[in-house]
Order: sequence, then structure tokens, then C-alpha cells
Amino acid sequence: MRYVIVSVVKGKAGNFNNNLRKEVFQKFNAKSSKLPPHFTIKAPFEYDDIEELEEVLQNFCKNHKRAPYKIKNYNHFDNRAIYMEVIMSKEGKKLHDDLFDELNKISYINFGEKDGKDKVFHVTISSKKIQTIFDELWDYVNSIPCDFDCEFDNVSIFKWKNNTWILHKEYKFN
Repeated sequence: MRYVIVSVVKGKAGNFNNNLRKEVFQKFNAKSSKLPPHFTIKAPFEYDDIEELEEVLQNFCKNHKRAPYKIKNYNHFDNRAIYMEVIMSKEGKKLHDDLFDELNKISYINFGEKDGKDKVFHVTISSKKIQTIFDELWDYVNSIPCDFDCEFDNVSIFKWKNNTWILHKEYKFN
């Protein structure tokens, strides 16, 4: 089974991202992830029995407090992806890094450079074959103000089923 671990962005910022992704799809035919608004904790991986992962996440979230972060403005990875920039608080970065350390103890969880401690926290707007429309798309999203106060308050596991990501389990911080 294929899984991914993310923190879902909820509230005003999540709604904003959903609406903006729909808008850029309608105006530019620019596709995005099949996941809800999120920042990635662990990129997709394959494994059959994730009971150990579920236990680690349950215990970790039960024993840690949520942390604030901001989403402000936009950025991009070359001309391949446009995203809302996440400005993680010190508390949020520590929470993420402590979670990383716990997940890293699980034999089948292997982190790459894009989902390690030094990752670029971001919430994607569009990332599917946008090179030919990048400049126009970039100008468009930058005409829309983006400034939100958020909380790193959940860790969610999604599984790939029927050609889409389905929520497997959500864990909430105290």
C-alpha cells in the first residue's frame, strides 16, 4: 500500500488554498495534488503494515502541543511548482524535527532531502506541467494577497486508493 504523511492546513488558509487551486485549474488548466491543502512530513512510501507508524504518531501527538506558523506570500521551485510560503515558528520547527526523529526510528520510513529536517515548508498551489504557463500563472497568483496565521495541529496519514489519496487516519496535537 502507498502512504504519505502530511499536516493538513485547515481553516481560512486551507479554504483559500482549495479555492485558489480550483481557480488556477479553471483559468489555466493547471493541476495540483489530489491531497487537501497540506505541508508534507514524509513523501509517499510503500509498506503493507503501518501499525508501528500509527502507534508512534498516536503517542507523539498525545504528548506534544500544537504550534503556530504563518503562511505568507508565494514562492516557487524553478518553473515546476508554485506554492504558498510557510513560515514555521521556532516551536513548529522543533515539533517537526522531534517528529522527524521519532519517525526516523521506524525501519520502513526513509527520508530524502526533500522531506528531511531542512525541507522547504510549503503548501502547493500548482505543480503539474506548468512550465509553459509559469510566468502567467505566477503573475496571477501574486495579484492575490496571501497572509494567514495557522496552527501545526495535526499529522495525517493518507493512502493511495482508486487513483486518489484517501484519509487513513488523523492525529491531533494537544
